[in-house]
Amino acid sequence: MALRKVLLEGDPTLRKKSRPVTEYNERLCQLVEDMKETMRAYNGAGLAAPQVGVLRRVFIMNLGGEDEEDTVAVNPRIIEQEGLVVGEEGCLSLPGLVGDVERPERIILEAEDLEGNTWQRELTGLGAVCVCHETDHLDGILYRDKALEPLVSVDIVNEDPEEKANEDSEGKN
Repeated sequence: MALRKVLLEGDPTLRKKSRPVTEYNERLCQLVEDMKETMRAYNGAGLAAPQVGVLRRVFIMNLGGEDEEDTVAVNPRIIEQEGLVVGEEGCLSLPGLVGDVERPERIILEAEDLEGNTWQRELTGLGAVCVCHETDHLDGILYRDKALEPLVSVDIVNEDPEEKANEDSEGKN
């Protein structure tokens, strides 16, 4: 396994559409293992191949921590969706920023495993959001493109309102 560099917004690779995986081999397995290591090192919930510079339709996600098995989706397709929910998202390729994005509340994901076997899974809530976010990466779309308002710094979002009020009043004296 090898830690890979996560590409940041502005890198043209992130805006390109990924090609389908056609060969299920050791190279694909190595890419996925590298992506797992990278996702964990960056404390991410998901990672798409274009984020590590590989324009193939592959993403991984893990919403349950180290005890949970990673979901590996090769050539993923959202075949059904319903409802809408607005939630705050972040991205390893846009570090330090968050924004509200409208996503389906429930989806059915169809994808392949590392051997090319097709599987389906119904996901709701955060799982559905994560799949949509990662699938967008495979189409060259960043969550900034879908954000309902401009992205904001995590520091601003996490700022304690009382602390901010105290700083503002101290600055006026």
